[in-house]
Amino acid sequence: MNYRHAYHAGNFADVLKHAVLLALIEALKHKPAPFCVVDTHAGSGCYALDGSEAGKTGEYKDGIARLLFPDLVGTSHEPLPPLLRRWLDAILALPGNEQGLKVYPGSPLQAAQAMRDTDSAQLCELHPEEAVRLRELFHHDARVHVHARNGYEALKALLPPREKRGLVLIDPPYEAQEAEYRLIEQALKEALQRWPGGIYAIWYPIKRRSQVQPFLRWLTHCGAKRVLRAELLVHGDDSPLRLNGSGMAIVNAPWQLDETLREPLRAMARLLTQERPAEWKLDWLVTESNGAPAKPARLPPTPRRR
Repeated sequence: MNYRHAYHAGNFADVLKHAVLLALIEALKHKPAPFCVVDTHAGSGCYALDGSEAGKTGEYKDGIARLLFPDLVGTSHEPLPPLLRRWLDAILALPGNEQGLKVYPGSPLQAAQAMRDTDSAQLCELHPEEAVRLRELFHHDARVHVHARNGYEALKALLPPREKRGLVLIDPPYEAQEAEYRLIEQALKEALQRWPGGIYAIWYPIKRRSQVQPFLRWLTHCGAKRVLRAELLVHGDDSPLRLNGSGMAIVNAPWQLDETLREPLRAMARLLTQERPAEWKLDWLVTESNGAPAKPARLPPTPRRR
């Protein structure tokens, strides 16, 4: 309840999360049938990068600003992969960004931008002030429905959506730290029982690798036929004192999503490198082929803490 994403909007973790979100929505749009996007931790929906919160941290300067202004960090002018170019163009097209990057859209606004008129969104936000801002942002959009409630609990009422197609984004602030993973696991277990064919995209922070490894191992046995993992590390994954990287685990990932994300991840690592070369990872935790049973990956043992 104390977390405010305004301090972190547009950072390197948002770049990964929102590029994956766009890729998922574009995959859903390949079919004409409408779909629903459910966001369990929606936030306020849009953030001022010239505001006091973003100004205190400046995290966006090592995130989206590096993609938009590579000259500032001495990065070569290689063409961006089409997915990243579309993502950046959509952000720059927002009101307020006519004279440069001034506002950064959260997941709800980016999803609404990418959706069609026939699609819908169900947005959950427990923080009262954030929920008020979220309602104000979408008061004119009949496709979008805001729920001021716990997102995990709301999944019981919202799933399956009436469209029978769509995506659930689970992006908590991890105020409960490692205990948050157990909440996600329980919510996912129940959600998959209610809606086994839905796509579930879970963002997770990487500080120490040992903190996230048990959750990834759980995903390999969650019963889904396909689970894709995408990660970006800008620091070594061995310090609890800062956000070293982040990942997206996509349950029931669309066909060829790995191929869609490969070049964007490579470009992110190149552009978001800080004092050491950034690293990226893209692999299947669970996969199936030609009707064969789902096969979990063999993950390395969880590192011991020192």
